[in-house]
Amino acid sequence: MSYIYSDASLSIQFLRTKAASLLLYQGVFAGAVGQAFLSLLESLSQTREDELGYLLAYGNWFKTLAASGESWQDYLIWQILCDDNPFSRAAQQVPVSDLPYSLVAAVKQDLQTLQLLYEQSNQQLSLSIRKASKSGMKPIVWDMEPQAPSFLPQQSDWANAWVDLANHYRDNGAGLFAQYRALRWQSGELVGIAHPDPVELGELVGYESQQEALVKNTEFLLAGYSALHVLLYGSRGSGKSSLVKALLQKYSDRGLRLIEVAKSDLRDLSAIVERVREVPQKFIIFVDDLSFEEDDEAFKALKVVLEGSVTARSQNIVVYATSNRRHLIREYFSDRPRPRDNDEVHAWDTLQEKLSFSDRFGLTLTFEPANQDTYLKIVRHLADLVKIDLPQEELDYRALQWATRHNGRCGRSARQFIDFLTAEISAEYF
Repeated sequence: MSYIYSDASLSIQFLRTKAASLLLYQGVFAGAVGQAFLSLLESLSQTREDELGYLLAYGNWFKTLAASGESWQDYLIWQILCDDNPFSRAAQQVPVSDLPYSLVAAVKQDLQTLQLLYEQSNQQLSLSIRKASKSGMKPIVWDMEPQAPSFLPQQSDWANAWVDLANHYRDNGAGLFAQYRALRWQSGELVGIAHPDPVELGELVGYESQQEALVKNTEFLLAGYSALHVLLYGSRGSGKSSLVKALLQKYSDRGLRLIEVAKSDLRDLSAIVERVREVPQKFIIFVDDLSFEEDDEAFKALKVVLEGSVTARSQNIVVYATSNRRHLIREYFSDRPRPRDNDEVHAWDTLQEKLSFSDRFGLTLTFEPANQDTYLKIVRHLADLVKIDLPQEELDYRALQWATRHNGRCGRSARQFIDFLTAEISAEYF
């Protein structure tokens, strides 16, 4: 038995068949909401009556929508705009005019099907459940106005929007790179970071020349030129990591993405590079707090990426690494060659290779320890940003006391002091 929508005059069985007929966009149902929608259609299209099963399927559908906090229409639109499929990948690599005819035909057919599913309202599904379950009560409707910005709902026939969709993929990417600006390499795969550090370049002062050089190099990357790999070296708490992360806030709308890689995962660096080589976005591979022990496998993997190999260097990738050590490979006095039996004949060559590893980065930016003037400059700037209204003399005195009792004069101490002061003032106010 199948039930008929009162408005659209479409059977549940017909909708289920259309959903199953998708050629490229099966991935739109991969999430919990999509799976709950398919389960609801499956339940309602059963030939045998299962009144309890209808209600359970609808309850699961309602719960997943409520958990997502979005409408069915918004969910479907976002899934389409982010879907990673042969069309979305091809659209990023070749002009629209060069896309295969069969691929375009499949996209048009899928878009018509997706438009049909988009137009099914929760009210209609609730009415179908009421009829099927014969419960006499109308299930509560998850009712939210669609809010996702998109060109698709504006089209009377979504099949005509395939060119706009191709352009969207070319400009914004697909899959993880459309959903997330920041990612990390974890257990052999890329994982999106839903809430990246919101630090902005305007918050960082005291190292203006280093910031200018890093910004310029990043703009070279975005423009398609041969940008340099960068080592940010210097004292702890000077804002090296924050500076790299702040680039994402400034340039993500121009296609910049950041991939965080732990030192222990550097052995996978070549795999990461190949994963992103053919996509249009630009990538910073970010390695924080870098240093190596002797014979570290991660050292060899990073060396290949920095120096190149038989494989051509990818023009959409740079490595930005931070370190508190100028010489990244730990050196011991015992490493220094002495004329004795069984010593390596060319031991000085080995030592020089270790010492020169940091030179393989095309650009090295040095962050010297902050003096008192620089530290107070950072404190005053952060205080202005959060609108702390204290006499400058009092602010400076308290900032210097904080540095003495905590982590010394550095950007990190300044940030911690301002955070504490903001909370203290707010607590006094309330």
